[in-house]
Amino acid sequence: MRKLKIRNRVGLHPVMTFLILCFVVIILSGFLHLFNVQATFNEVNSISGSYQVTTESINSLLNLSGIKYVFTNTVSNFANFTVLPHLIIILLGFGIMERSGFLKTLITILTKKAKKTTVTFFLVFCCMISSIMGDLSYIIFIPLSALLFLYGKRNPMIGIIASFAALTCGSGLSILLTSVDSSLLTTTLTYARLVQPNIVITPGSFFFIMLVAVLTLSVIITNITENIIAKNVPKYEFNENKDIDDDLVFTKNKKRGLLIAFIGGLIYLLIFIYNIIPGLPFSGNLLDYSQNLYIDKLFSYNSFFSNGFVFIVTIFFVILGLGYGIGAKTIKNNKEFVDALGSSLNGIGKILLMIFASATFISIVKQTNLGNVVGGFLVNIVNNSQFTGLPLILLFFIASMITTLFLPTPINKWLILASCLPTLIEAGISPEFGQVIFRFGESVTLGLTPLFSYFIVYLAYLEKYSQNDKQFKLSKAIKYQVPYSFISLIVFVIMILLWYILNIPLGLGSAVGI
Repeated sequence: MRKLKIRNRVGLHPVMTFLILCFVVIILSGFLHLFNVQATFNEVNSISGSYQVTTESINSLLNLSGIKYVFTNTVSNFANFTVLPHLIIILLGFGIMERSGFLKTLITILTKKAKKTTVTFFLVFCCMISSIMGDLSYIIFIPLSALLFLYGKRNPMIGIIASFAALTCGSGLSILLTSVDSSLLTTTLTYARLVQPNIVITPGSFFFIMLVAVLTLSVIITNITENIIAKNVPKYEFNENKDIDDDLVFTKNKKRGLLIAFIGGLIYLLIFIYNIIPGLPFSGNLLDYSQNLYIDKLFSYNSFFSNGFVFIVTIFFVILGLGYGIGAKTIKNNKEFVDALGSSLNGIGKILLMIFASATFISIVKQTNLGNVVGGFLVNIVNNSQFTGLPLILLFFIASMITTLFLPTPINKWLILASCLPTLIEAGISPEFGQVIFRFGESVTLGLTPLFSYFIVYLAYLEKYSQNDKQFKLSKAIKYQVPYSFISLIVFVIMILLWYILNIPLGLGSAVGI
């Protein structure tokens, strides 16, 4: 009798998916260029303050110059991919905090008697308000969320999915003005002053609507996580000797370790905070005094704070981990200290490979100029729609959603979509509300696009903690984010309708209409 061979079908690995997407984009760019696909729209010259005609065209990579670009720039694009150095440096801090036992002790104490929903809400809320940290929040909270759930005796994949959803859905929700908001505001004012020369927009102009959005989404994301995601992720099998400690005893050594860690961390934080406060004796050393606004002094490209923030956070983590290790006697000499620093880098080869594939895919799409063409095309649709009121608002909201799928970076995207602001203002919609609509729209779809640089961190950690024999697929990672994206879409649309119909103030001194 003939024996049947049963094959265990393995899904397409994310690395292979990215490589296939690279070939698809290269071929697509050739066809789009052949048909002269382009978008022409009016843009404001930031120097002269007047309109200029801008044409965005597809760059073909299906030719000799395109192939040369791929082969000559792939290595440099990978080396300059921001995610790579930031992740490696931050992992040094996580390594010593984890190996010393600091994170395990602290998280177990905090979560031992806490309700699951409370822990999830706390994580989600912290992620939602972490926009002040910029993109670094993805590298900090995604690994931390995995350990938070792991040491809390829950599937770490749940924490990874929830934290990424909160970070992306909350990416455009800034209660406090951030460096990104400052850049967006500059562009908003440039376009708004074409119609309203004397307009002034204050840093608190978005406070009310952003606060409501953060609190509402924190509750909703928590509920989606507990009622949908937690019930659909694969079961996680714990290694009793490694992953959890059922009989954790708060010993004298552990108490001493936590005390030393907290004292050391507090001293470091006080020194750090003093150096970002201007006007005090020998203070403000981390600021860029060539800027006018404090937020720009803090986060400008030339500030010591902005350039060194990743290292500043890493040193803080090292102090916590080392302080605990010394006090708890889990780190006894310099060799153990060095081993602890590098422990999080063990087995990082697969993550590096995934980052390489992602960096290559993103650089190829950027080179084709596809995102700018899509954005310019949608700008023309909005400006030529002849819509007013709610139809115009919703159309602009959809334009922001779609553009984000191809052009995730908010500053570059707003330089294009802000061309719609004069149309919105002429329809009686304030530029502040226009910026809010834009930020809401990009928050809906940011978590769904692999073109977002930090999507690969989310994908890599899902793959790391996946215990399924089959490979974790890119499509599965996106599928986990769909419920969050769909519900956030509904929430943002309802908020836009309420604020517009009831004319609720957006913040301090700002309104929905002109």
